[in-house]
Order: sequence, then C-alpha cells, then structure tokens
Amino acid sequence: MEAVLFFIAAIGATAGAIGVVALRNPFYSVLALVAHLFSLAVLFLLLTSAFVAAAQVVVYAGAVMVLYVFVVAYVGEAHEAKLDPVPGQRLFAGLLAFFLFVEISAAVLSSALKALSTKGPDVPAGFGDPAAIGNLLLEKFLVPFEAASVLLLIAAVGAIVLAGRKQREKQPPPRRATEPTSVKEALTR
Repeated sequence: MEAVLFFIAAIGATAGAIGVVALRNPFYSVLALVAHLFSLAVLFLLLTSAFVAAAQVVVYAGAVMVLYVFVVAYVGEAHEAKLDPVPGQRLFAGLLAFFLFVEISAAVLSSALKALSTKGPDVPAGFGDPAAIGNLLLEKFLVPFEAASVLLLIAAVGAIVLAGRKQREKQPPPRRATEPTSVKEALTR
C-alpha cells in the first residue's frame, strides 16, 4: 500500500511542478504549486515525518500560497509578447527539456529502481518531530532559514511596489488647479 501511495504522490508532485512552469495563467500556476505542495506533504507522511507534513500544508500550501494568490490577483495578468524574444528559443527549450528528461531518466533507472526491493532508508528515532526540527532550524540552519524569510518578504514587497507602479500608470494625470472645473467657469475666463 505504501508503494502505491508513494507513486501516486510522486506523480502528483511531478505533475504539479510541471504545471507550475507550463501553465500560462499565473493563477492556475499557483494552484498547480498548491497541488505540488500537498503531494510533498504526503511524501513526508510516508517518511514518518508528520510534523513536517503538517507544516508543509499549513505554512506553505496555506499561508504562503494565499499570499501568492493575493499577489497574482493584485498584480494582474501581464500581456504576453506576440513574437519570440530570441529566434530559435522554442527549439532550444524543447531540446534542453528532452536532454534533461533523458538525464533524469538514466539516473532514476540506474539507481532508484534498485532500492525498491530494500526496506528504505534507515530513519533514526525522532526524525521529523518538532524538537529535532527546532534544533536543526535554530542551530545548524539558522542563516538559510532567516535568508529564506527575508527573500520571501522582499519578493512580496517588490510585487506590491510593481503593482502600485502599474496602477499609477493606468490613472489619468491629476488636474491642475488652474483648469476650469465647469463650463460656466470656462466661459467666464
């Protein structure tokens, strides 16, 4: 049963990740990211890491994704360019995706399928519980943890600044105080 659930969650995570980059509508891309994060939470549950799975759902799929949805809704859709910015870009991207797929397939087939008949990784006791995660985040990985939070804050503020600039460009310029406000005032001048 665990193997079936693993493959379902792995396919869901892969499909969600592909959907994030393949979908043109940013709102649907964010929804694909939510599906990806839920699939990752299932994979964490299979690793007996219930706390990390719960944090994945509550923090990332919940709070951060709501923030992304608000930013996407606030900024709005950008108009796509009619022409490719670089000639041959689509061909190059397709070739790059094909070779990346071949490389990843070779890596999976050469090593990962051999591990299916084993019992899996040797997970130490206490793996994934809040105390172990707190020790790692506040001792070993404090700087990357805080750097990620600052990066998310900068991204959100940048999106709001860009949206504000876009809104100011759409608004008509304010009237000058010397302009007449009515027809009667214009005729009396």
